[in-house]
Amino acid sequence: MLLGFDIGGTKCAVVLGRLNDSAEPEIVDKEILPTDQPAYRMIDLLFNTAENLLVKHGISVEQLSGIGISCGGPLSSKSGLILSPPNLPGWDNIPIVELAEKRFNRKALLQNDANACAVAEWKYGAGRGYNNLIFLTFGTGMGAGLILNGQLYSGISDLAGEVGHIKLSGTGPVGFGKAGSFEGYCSGGGIAQLAQAKAREKLQMGEQVSYCKSLADLSNITAKSVADAAMQGDEAAIAVYETCSAYLGRALSLLIDILNPELIILGSIYGRSKPLLEAGMMKVIREEAIAVSRQACRIVPAGLSENIGDIAALSLALLSGEG
Repeated sequence: MLLGFDIGGTKCAVVLGRLNDSAEPEIVDKEILPTDQPAYRMIDLLFNTAENLLVKHGISVEQLSGIGISCGGPLSSKSGLILSPPNLPGWDNIPIVELAEKRFNRKALLQNDANACAVAEWKYGAGRGYNNLIFLTFGTGMGAGLILNGQLYSGISDLAGEVGHIKLSGTGPVGFGKAGSFEGYCSGGGIAQLAQAKAREKLQMGEQVSYCKSLADLSNITAKSVADAAMQGDEAAIAVYETCSAYLGRALSLLIDILNPELIILGSIYGRSKPLLEAGMMKVIREEAIAVSRQACRIVPAGLSENIGDIAALSLALLSGEG
């Protein structure tokens, strides 16, 4: 049996899985919890939830092959430390591997969520058969996992792929602590910021915005509520996603030019909002990326779709058991 923890800025998942004859680890059960507690309290809640899942299915800790922990970076997989992820405020130098191994008496492996998802997609999803690919999380935050020449590339400090920190404009929505960053324009939080600015502009001019009825509702705007409004034809919402798609195309052009990948896999928001993003993204890529590199690169949604975080955590559990 395999135990996985997928720790995100908005929600966390505790996943129980196992290997079978299928191409990917099988999800036996999982619990989703909002990430709404301080770090150590949240970790204790995750561990309690895992123990309850084991009891529910009559599984002893001794039956676990390993534990996988997927979390947004920056982190140190070598030291088992969550450092200071921008979407997990207060999670500073958390020894998550040590805590898990003491609690469950099983080997645990920590990896950046983008790296873990890149490996999962490479092994079990849209990246099967490719040797050079980039996976982009495109969820609460924006990070990349890099498979280069058939190997995961994590960099000398375990920080390769922190593409959300790339500055795309002089000013703009804030992401990864930087105004105008890739994460600022292309993430759940970034889209919400763009939509708040657009709604404020429209409402102050006396115009209606379907995803925000009044200035008091600005803080309730989410990427999903804006996407839903855009799908229904709301002009302000469509403009927000047009901005996001343009900056997505600009960032992908940089990655295509620098890394010359065969495949770029876009997770989470792209899979749900592809009709709002694809055309604008591709227009910019055609204008900005080197033609030969662009033509050699496919851009697709995650093959594991909404299960990608779960499969990624279980993949790490499998690797920890082999270590």
